[in-house]
Amino acid sequence: MQAYILDFANFMLRWLHVIAAIAWIGESIYFVMLDNSLKPPKDESCRKKGVFGEMWAVHGGGFYHNQKYATSPEALPDDLHWSFWKSYTTWLSGFALFVILYMVNPGFYLVNPDSDWAWAAGMTGWQANVLSLLFLLGGWVVYNELCKRISPDMQRDGLLSLGVAVLMVVVAYLSTQMFAGRAAFLLTGAVMATAMSANVFFWIIPGQRRMVAAMKAGETPNPLDGKRGKQRSVHNTYFTLPVVLLMISNHYSFAYSHEYAWVIMSLFIFAGALIRQFFVLMHSGKIQPAYPAAGVLLLAVALWIAAPASGPAVARDTADAGPSLEEVHAIVENRCVACHSREPSQPGFGSAPAGITYDTEDQVHRQMEQIKQVVGSGYMPLGNMTGMTDEERATIAAWSD
Repeated sequence: MQAYILDFANFMLRWLHVIAAIAWIGESIYFVMLDNSLKPPKDESCRKKGVFGEMWAVHGGGFYHNQKYATSPEALPDDLHWSFWKSYTTWLSGFALFVILYMVNPGFYLVNPDSDWAWAAGMTGWQANVLSLLFLLGGWVVYNELCKRISPDMQRDGLLSLGVAVLMVVVAYLSTQMFAGRAAFLLTGAVMATAMSANVFFWIIPGQRRMVAAMKAGETPNPLDGKRGKQRSVHNTYFTLPVVLLMISNHYSFAYSHEYAWVIMSLFIFAGALIRQFFVLMHSGKIQPAYPAAGVLLLAVALWIAAPASGPAVARDTADAGPSLEEVHAIVENRCVACHSREPSQPGFGSAPAGITYDTEDQVHRQMEQIKQVVGSGYMPLGNMTGMTDEERATIAAWSD
């Protein structure tokens, strides 16, 4: 019953997380589009009122006239729209999912027994949990310090972007060394997502509140508040696509189980940022296909790096015709079915991970390529908790039908 309740909570939290993320990201992308699509107002009265730019749009059978003020408008309404709860809900629901999916069973999902770093490979579950929390906090602290020290007055944002790019490569490398592959991809995305939500909580919203308070008091707002909010919002928009990709990567072991998973992850991050840059510029009326082309090129490089070897990792006797389905099924039944079954016997599992079951020979045969991939890469069984031997992996690698 406990496993079922955890599964149901996971299901509902995942739904909430997706809803909140769609709302937050959609609104964020809309405002970036709006900001980059503004044109100088044609009406003289609008310019006198301080309107910096405007955009006319048609949608859903109606016409919309958006205006942005460069200075304080004459009056602010009491029902001024704020954008922050979507961000907080996305992060909180995502963190709750991380707790349920990973921190409840850290020895299974977080610890990387194959790490080149002996201390990481030998971590206990509670140590992995503590390290994962410190990893998230440390990522935000370092990112925030880079922003404050490299471009505190928003005059060196280009150099800051380079610093943030280097930081993400370091985060990708460290995560793959310290944590299991799937968790490494998730935690790298979570570092960016934490920075995004923290930007809203610590910088964007407080700065906007100070600006509103100054306007209502008849004072001139500090221009740095607006510039700093814009800086962090720009970072958030470039984080968006990589974060979404990393959050949905957990079913694609060819990426996170690879020897150079951190390189593949870095290529994904930069490809997402380049593709996002194309749309940002497009809203300004600039069509520059070189950006998505470069992004696709990076994805092609990732595809090439992640491609599996053409031959089996461990060769069998050439005179051997290859293992039979019955032989492979016996291994799978002994090493995999504890989790991948309609009724898992492994504690903590109310249902088969990803709905994949190997109860029958037919199920094993239909998923031959996937089994060979995840077993050959060493990703499965997770943490090799069932003790699959090299000989058994070689048998599965040599299986052809």
